[in-house]
Parts: sequence; structure tokens; C-alpha cells
Amino acid sequence: MLGRLLAPTTVAHAHCDLPCGVYDPAQARLEAESVKACIVKFNGSDDPVFRERALVIKEQRSDLVKEHLWVLWTDYFKPPHFESYPQLHGLFNEATKLAGAGGTKQSTDPAVADELLAKIDEIAEIFWATKK
Repeated sequence: MLGRLLAPTTVAHAHCDLPCGVYDPAQARLEAESVKACIVKFNGSDDPVFRERALVIKEQRSDLVKEHLWVLWTDYFKPPHFESYPQLHGLFNEATKLAGAGGTKQSTDPAVADELLAKIDEIAEIFWATKK
């Protein structure tokens, strides 16, 4: 009897973990912009302590970029999206690698951060097209 009283009267279905509006590639982009800013500050300083701190923050932010991208890749995008945009898996793979050890975690070249930002922008374009 208690189970029937506590049972929901309405069942809602969503294609993601929470109703739409929670996911946004802007989170990954903001962290990637921070990565680029750390690289620019690192390259513009002669202070070894400051440069070390810039590297630590750059690597932390690179990890956050990957985390935000993975959430979009694994939680938001579903098979119909990948069917409509067959390049999407490749974009995510390239973007997460650019945020990883082979990209901004290893490099202090602002061009690598620019490549990462460009990939995130491509993902964002597809993301917003799926929200229409």
C-alpha cells in the first residue's frame, strides 16, 4: 500500500540524464580559453615560480576540458545524433586528444590551444543544431 502511495503519478522520459538545458559545450570552451590564457602567461614570464604555477593550472584546466567533452560525448549525444553527424565521434576524439597529453597538457604553444578551441567550436555547432 505504501508503495502505491509513493509511486509517481506521472512518468517522464528524457533522452539524457536530466532535462535538456543542463549540457552545454560552453563549459569546455571556457576551460579551453583558460588553458590558452595560461599558455600565453607562461610564455610571457621569466619568473620560474609563476611559470610552474601556470603549467599546473593549464594541466588542471586541460583535464576539465576533457571531462566536459566526455560528458557531452557520452551523456548528451545519442545514436541518432551520430547517424546525422558521422564526423562527431572523430571530432570528440580529436578534441579530447588535443586537451590531453598529446595536446595542451604537453604543449606550451598557443596554436595547439587554438586547435582545441576550433574543435570545440565544431562540436558546439553540431550541439546547437541538435537542440533545434
